[in-house]
Amino acid sequence: MNSAILLDLLGIALFAATGALSASRKQLDIIGFLFLATITGIGGGTARDLILDVPVFWVEQPLHILICAVTAIGLFFTAHLLESRYRLLLWLDAVALAAYGVFGAYKGLLVTGSPVVAVVMGMLTGTLGGILRDVLAGEPSVLMRKEIYITAAMAGGLCYVGASLAGLALPLAAGAGFAVALGIRSGALAFGWSLPSYKGRPGRNPEDIP
Repeated sequence: MNSAILLDLLGIALFAATGALSASRKQLDIIGFLFLATITGIGGGTARDLILDVPVFWVEQPLHILICAVTAIGLFFTAHLLESRYRLLLWLDAVALAAYGVFGAYKGLLVTGSPVVAVVMGMLTGTLGGILRDVLAGEPSVLMRKEIYITAAMAGGLCYVGASLAGLALPLAAGAGFAVALGIRSGALAFGWSLPSYKGRPGRNPEDIP
């Protein structure tokens, strides 16, 4: 099993775990756990494959659905042991974003050969599952937090694509992309790293418009 496939499975399992943790915070039943874990685990990859016009990965290989289900069931019985589920959710999401984002860039580059498409697919794969989870669970959206999020997935994808085009072996390129994405997102969580935000300005008075 190559490093890209390992990142794919890791990303799915961790995203599924974050979905199940969101379900635990909302005190849902086992079906709610299964639903949120599965949507979070496969959401980004499903959108990626539909856009790339390739067979949807979990339809072709149902193992991915089983990973989400096993993760959900396991956390249904153990989530109460975790003291700070939201903080853990954010850190698991960071690792999943890094792993799944690099795999998305790998698949985008493999299918299209375009570095630009590869980076976009990495961003989409690494972030959409978490966004869907927060919307469905009614959690504060990771997208709306000030800390760097999508930029971390983009940086990881750029690093992977650059290293791959430079001729680096797949395990090294994937590892470099994963480390960059995780490092940036970890810094955002630990130290509040953020990009400059837009500052609104007062609108012009209609009477001043010639």
